Amino acid sequence: MRISTLTAWFGHVGILAVFVLVFTEQVGLPLPVYPVLVAAGAWSVRGGPSLVQITAIAVVACLLADLGWYAAGWRFGSRVLRAMCRLSLEPDSCVSDAEHLFGRFGSRVLVVAKFIPGLGAVATAMCGVVRGRLSGFLLYDSIGAALWAGSGVALGSIFHDAVDDVFSELAALGRVGGLLILALLAAFLALKLWRRHQFLRQLRMSRISVQELHRLREEGAPLLLVDARPSASRARDGMIPGAIAFELLLEGAKNRRGGEVVVYCACPNEASAARIARKLMSLGFHPVRPLAGGIHAWQDAGFALVS
Repeated sequence: MRISTLTAWFGHVGILAVFVLVFTEQVGLPLPVYPVLVAAGAWSVRGGPSLVQITAIAVVACLLADLGWYAAGWRFGSRVLRAMCRLSLEPDSCVSDAEHLFGRFGSRVLVVAKFIPGLGAVATAMCGVVRGRLSGFLLYDSIGAALWAGSGVALGSIFHDAVDDVFSELAALGRVGGLLILALLAAFLALKLWRRHQFLRQLRMSRISVQELHRLREEGAPLLLVDARPSASRARDGMIPGAIAFELLLEGAKNRRGGEVVVYCACPNEASAARIARKLMSLGFHPVRPLAGGIHAWQDAGFALVS
C-alpha cells in the first residue's frame, strides 16, 4: 500500500492529536472536530491504528471533558448553565431547550446529545446540576460518545479513498491549502456568530428590569407574572412569588385578569421568555414584556423565591 498524504500527516501528528482535538471541542470550543474523526478513520485503513483504538481514544477524551462539566454542574449548580448559555454560539442551545429534553428523557439524552449542536456540554452539566447518579451518567455518556466517535471513524474507513484524495489535493496546494483550511474554519465560526446575531435580533423587544418589576409589585399594580421555564426548573430553583406556569396561563387564557404581562425564563438573553412573549401577544395579551436577566437577575438582586 502506498504511503498517502493522509497517512503521512497523521503519522506526523499521531493519535494524540485526535485526543487533544476531541477534548478541546468537548470542553466547549467551537471546533469542527467530526471531520477529524472521519479523516482518522481513513488513516486507520491506510495503515494507522485500528478503528477500535481511534474510537477508544476519542471516547476517553469525551468522558474526561464531560466529567469536568458534570463536576462543575454538581458544584456550582445553575450558574454553570447560565455561563454556558451566555457563551454558546448555538442560538437554539439555550438552557430551557436542553431542560425540556432532559426533563423528558433524563440522563438518557446523553446517548444522542453529541449529535445535536450545542446540547452536548449543556446536557452533561445538567446531569450534575440535578445531582444525577454518576453511574447512570457514565453509562449513557459512554454510549453516546462511542456512537458519535464511532460513526465518524466508520464513515472515514468506508470512504477512505475520497478522504485521501482531499488530503492529497490540499497537500498539492501547499501553503495555499493551509490557508484554505483556515479560511473554512473562519467561515464556520463566522456563520455561527451570524446565526446567533440574527436569532437575538429577532427576539429584540422592550424588557422590564427586576427593579421595575419589584417596584410595580410593591405599588400593587395589576401584573400577570408568567414562568416560562420547564416544570423541572421550577421545582429545582423555585419561582418568583405570584408567578404562574406558562402552560397554566394558556389553559385559563379566557379568564385572565387585566394588567401588564411579564414573562421570565432562565436564559441570559431571555430567549425563551421573548419567544413566549411574542406568542402571548399573538393570542391577544397586551402589553407583554420579558424580564431582563430572567429569574437569576431577580435572585441576584436579593429578591425572594418560593417553592
